Amino acid sequence: MASTEKAAGVTERTAAPQDPDDLAGLDALDSAQTVRTPLRETLLRKVLPPVTAVALVLAVWQILVWAEVAPPYKLASPSGVWGEVREAWLQGTLLDYIWTSVSRGLLGFLLALAIGTPLGLLVARVSFVRAAIGPILSGLQSLPSVAWVPPAVIWLGLNDSMMYAVILLGAVPSVANGLVAGIDQIPPLFLRAGRTLGATGLRGARYIVMPAALPGYVAGLKQGWAFSWRSLMAAEIIASSPDLGVGLGQLLENGRNNSSMSQVFLAILLILCVGIAIDLLIFSPLERRVLRGRGLLAGR
Repeated sequence: MASTEKAAGVTERTAAPQDPDDLAGLDALDSAQTVRTPLRETLLRKVLPPVTAVALVLAVWQILVWAEVAPPYKLASPSGVWGEVREAWLQGTLLDYIWTSVSRGLLGFLLALAIGTPLGLLVARVSFVRAAIGPILSGLQSLPSVAWVPPAVIWLGLNDSMMYAVILLGAVPSVANGLVAGIDQIPPLFLRAGRTLGATGLRGARYIVMPAALPGYVAGLKQGWAFSWRSLMAAEIIASSPDLGVGLGQLLENGRNNSSMSQVFLAILLILCVGIAIDLLIFSPLERRVLRGRGLLAGR
């Protein structure tokens, strides 16, 4: 009788409700806490460092000009480059330079995305296709994109089709290889669970493979955009025609032909600014969203 009462007491203590504070702590661990970063901290961590770096570069640049380490026709001053910016703005050509290249680059990248994504999925999921064209994709990715400009000009002539062909040849291998790398990193358990639930074929690719490979795929997209932009600049520098308009690459080449170092620096700075802006506005938020969805942004 005593042993029965003792067992009942143990059962009652075991079944007693947990402390509400303990439950709240467990809920806090399971749920993602969204804390709004103060504006001051955002300015100090994300705005001040790049602004300081730019100011330091400008200061060193101006000091080198004052020290006359090179003749003015070889080393333009920051004020001279600013004069080129102001003149292009007043003439209404500055935004035209930027838009001509950005529109080509983004459209070419979207085409590369539409071709490279199914190609990468096919290479990753079909062993025969991987054995056949996998090494070719890797070789094409390492081939300098400028090498495609002469044959593209011969095949297609001096027109926008030539520009897009160079972009595709430079960017498609990067997009495809990025997706292949992401798929190769998927745990086999995910794929087996998907097949068990009936997610095979296109359904498996849509609901299992692509979401699981997203981090590697996004990294491939960033690299694909970099290849697209560099391929476009190479094509614009080498191939010039009145029908093509004046993009940033052609602006750079015009500065060289005119022996205008300030115009050369203007083109370089615009190319750099566009690349940074695309990364900050498109790829960095996309990457943060993907990583945050997987709980990989803690402490960043």
